[in-house]
Amino acid sequence: MTVTKNPLRDGWTIIVKRECATCIMVVPVIARLMGELPSLTVYTQDDPTFPEGVVSVSDLDLAVSWHADIDTVPTLIFRENGVETKRTFGWLRSEWRELTGIADLGNELPDFRPGCGSMSVDPDIVDKLRVLYGGEILHSRQIEIASAEDEFEAMFSRGYTDGLPVVPPTPERVMRMLSGTTRDPQEIVALAPPDLVELTIEKIAINSVMAGCLPEYLPWVIASIEAICTDEFNIHGVLATTMPVAPVIICNGPGTRAIGMNSGVNVLGQGKRANLTIGRAVQLIIRNVGGGRPGEVDRAAHGHPGKLSFCFAEDDLGSPFTSLAVSRGFDATQNTVTVFTGEGPRCVVDQLAREPEQLAQTLAACLRTVHHPKLPFAFDAVLVLGPEHARVFAQANWSRERVLQEIHDRLQMPGSEIVRGAGGMAEGVEEAFKDATLSKFRQGGLLLVHAGGPAGLFSAIIGGWGNGTAGSDPVTKLVRP
Repeated sequence: MTVTKNPLRDGWTIIVKRECATCIMVVPVIARLMGELPSLTVYTQDDPTFPEGVVSVSDLDLAVSWHADIDTVPTLIFRENGVETKRTFGWLRSEWRELTGIADLGNELPDFRPGCGSMSVDPDIVDKLRVLYGGEILHSRQIEIASAEDEFEAMFSRGYTDGLPVVPPTPERVMRMLSGTTRDPQEIVALAPPDLVELTIEKIAINSVMAGCLPEYLPWVIASIEAICTDEFNIHGVLATTMPVAPVIICNGPGTRAIGMNSGVNVLGQGKRANLTIGRAVQLIIRNVGGGRPGEVDRAAHGHPGKLSFCFAEDDLGSPFTSLAVSRGFDATQNTVTVFTGEGPRCVVDQLAREPEQLAQTLAACLRTVHHPKLPFAFDAVLVLGPEHARVFAQANWSRERVLQEIHDRLQMPGSEIVRGAGGMAEGVEEAFKDATLSKFRQGGLLLVHAGGPAGLFSAIIGGWGNGTAGSDPVTKLVRP
């Protein structure tokens, strides 16, 4: 990596390019300034022979433009004692006169002409410049791939993928990804299980590139990693269990809309880049950095497609209830992720219920079957309430808390019905509980999320893994820029 310090010296500097009509227009002004301003240096970005009749310095490598933070050409700069004190860009006659002190400068030119974009901010070039001149930011080991080797197949053969093609994480792409956060690339976010490897922002960015994320998704990936790499969530246990579960990432806040996350039609399905790539990045990070690979530490007997990616947003704005994040102590203006250990979603159909009590009865009946209808307490669940079902409750003025309480009341199970052997099923609770009444879910073990398409009297249930200290608890984290 090449690192070049800011080469601008004290005195006057003008930066131009031939492919700029305004730069061409101000050539007579530049020629005059060469004779009247001491220590004037003219840099040209694209053609060392431009401006004609003026001695210029080549900036073809754009090092000067990069370090001088040039957005627009022409740019006129004055430095004194190593500090920039004056700058103007484009052509505004009054400003050029004020900066130079030449009262009749540019009499023959119009009052104003906008400049052109500097080559140093060209989207096709800027990522390379970040690598060349951004300093020793990237510390990860680079892997060389032979010129005759297919880079996509190379990623497969080296075991870096989840079974689907990944985007090669070139230094340019990683630097671009890092532009999505203000955090130091070498900040250690967590220890990535199961190998307990130090997980830096840079490592997260590399895998986010591989997953297909945009830079604006990176803070969401980081927050998700911060959430799952906690003792409460227990990602090591989530990997090692033979149950078919994986991190489910539920996103809240205005930022979900800013990055185009889906909270509506097909919310748990394909089609939205933000949803799929954020969830995929989290999985790749645990695989590639933490070592959580299927068939090794990852021992799921069946797994489910959500182990590739399971990430979606709650429909905060359309919800008749407070959001999941607010119910967990955060503000509606904050961006958050809540991680939950879940299986694949199952559909709840009730197209006839028009009274909230009827719908609560249906939801409770379906929720009782999570993992097994005779097993209480052990497993949490997420109820993804569709808008048409939510409307039934909203029309009755039921709050989030009322909905959950009504469902909870309908999930009190007589011990005699769920002891081992009852109903002809060996599974169940021990005989000692036959006279007790047991709840399907622990207090707070059922999470309610409003999401889905506006048409269709459906909801979805995402069953969880074992909860508490022996399993996994939901964790919510703020998304930091």
